[in-house]
Amino acid sequence: MEINKLVDLNNLRTAPQLSNSQVKRLLEELEANILNTDWITIGIMAPSDNKAIEALQSISKKYSSIKFRNLDSLCADGGVFLKANQKTGNVFVRSENGLGEGILITFQYDEDVKESNTYGPLPLDFFT
Repeated sequence: MEINKLVDLNNLRTAPQLSNSQVKRLLEELEANILNTDWITIGIMAPSDNKAIEALQSISKKYSSIKFRNLDSLCADGGVFLKANQKTGNVFVRSENGLGEGILITFQYDEDVKESNTYGPLPLDFFT
């Protein structure tokens, strides 16, 4: 399957390997969406809590307006699903085996008339 737009990722169970040109195209589309959204939520499927936290921190490093708190207190065994909310800064992680691997991003809006859209999975190292 060819990956040219964020929506092309939505039918995948785990993040694909992406070429540099694919990363560039997806990053441009992603950044345009980030500029037009009120806040984002992030879901990260990872083989460990450390890998999930690293992926989340890579997003905060790339975008200074996206910050989260209490990352040091997060802990879960085995495969995990991490959920982070930019609006509240809250982050939760739970053990969950059998998931794929990757980052899911949902663009959220304060107005109910605008529909939230989720895209991904993006590779865990997409923002590094």
